Amino acid sequence: ETYRSRIMGASNEAIMHELFPDAPDRHQHLADRKEALFRSAVTTLEPTRGVTEVLDWARAHDVRVGVVTNAPRPNADLMLRGLGIVDRIDALVIGEELARGKPDPLPYLTGLQRLRGDAARAIAFEDSLSGIRSASAAGIHTFGLRGALSEDALRDAGANDVIDDFTSPVLWRLLEQVESGIAV
Repeated sequence: ETYRSRIMGASNEAIMHELFPDAPDRHQHLADRKEALFRSAVTTLEPTRGVTEVLDWARAHDVRVGVVTNAPRPNADLMLRGLGIVDRIDALVIGEELARGKPDPLPYLTGLQRLRGDAARAIAFEDSLSGIRSASAAGIHTFGLRGALSEDALRDAGANDVIDDFTSPVLWRLLEQVESGIAV
């Protein structure tokens, strides 16, 4: 439960503070080691079901796509390249490169700025409480992706809708509204 509520999706700074409050001098070393172990464990990656179709829709409708993450840049680059979608991302926002990461809204507000976007016409997809809180606080319609967290937890954090993957009829109905010019 601690992992789901306080670690999952958090910045390395927050994770290290949570797990090792009495060893601040070791935080950076521990975070660097954790991330190196993660990158060495990554092998074959497969996109979540339907993500390619959503990216195809975005390209066909001239919708810019951003990724907002608390992951370090090397991890984000590894994942995007491994999924074969790096060339489909117009902006990559790394929380630790900003003054504040998720759950603060700054990462999503930065993403909107880089994409020249409007929160009223944006959609976010998140699977962590800190991510949902960040996107919601930025005024973005947020889909919680069911996985490690329950629907109740995702909604309590601020998710407008909860989906299992990118094939959800709820998502595609919203994309049809966007296509029609209706704000989300």
